[in-house]
Amino acid sequence: MLSNTSKYAIRSAIYLALNVNNGSKIGIKKISGDLNIPSPFLAKILQVLAKQKLLASTKGPNGGFSLARDPKKITLYEIVTIIDGDDIFYKCLISMRTCHEENTPCPVHERYESIRSEVIRLFKELTIGDLAVDIKARDTIIAL
Repeated sequence: MLSNTSKYAIRSAIYLALNVNNGSKIGIKKISGDLNIPSPFLAKILQVLAKQKLLASTKGPNGGFSLARDPKKITLYEIVTIIDGDDIFYKCLISMRTCHEENTPCPVHERYESIRSEVIRLFKELTIGDLAVDIKARDTIIAL
């Protein structure tokens, strides 16, 4: 459902929520190594999130990334729409248009509308902070 780019962005935000404290920053090599994401690709993703003020970044030998806002105020919806736009939430399952653009909805539209609404609600309500708390509360290590 989500692009790898969105998944990497979400995983990185959770990672930062779990590992950064007291205003410290984590370097791109550490993040990419721990999350097994290629550094150049991850750097581009994190730069996009930093431009949108979700992350704070510092250049230089002691530079790195941290969350720019409270993780409880960063929703999955916000991250996905920054990375991929909102097409995933509104695009028709069959047509190449959004279901809102169609004069006559596709045959799946009526059946999928309640699911679509639930997915949008979930992504708008679920925050990076919620996921970080859930991960900390588990006894087993969850691979990000």
